[in-house]
Amino acid sequence: MARRAAPPHSGPAYYTPAQIPGRGAPLDETAWGRFVREQIFAPEKLPGNISIVVGVSMFMSGIAIVRRWGELLVPA
Repeated sequence: MARRAAPPHSGPAYYTPAQIPGRGAPLDETAWGRFVREQIFAPEKLPGNISIVVGVSMFMSGIAIVRRWGELLVPA
C-alpha cells in the first residue's frame, strides 16, 4: 500500500521550536503581556478584534452625536 502525500500547500510536516504554540515567547513575560500577545494581536484573532473596536467606536460616536446635536432631530 502506497503512502499518501500531504495536501498541496500544507506546509512542512514538522515544527521548528519557534512554531510550537506557547514557545518562542520571552521568559520574563508577564501574564498581561502573554494575554495581549495571544488574544489581542494574534494574527488569527486580529480581524475579529478590529470589528469589535469598529462596532464599539461607532456606538460611542452615535451616542456623542445624539447628545451633541439631538435637538435637531426633534421637530420644532
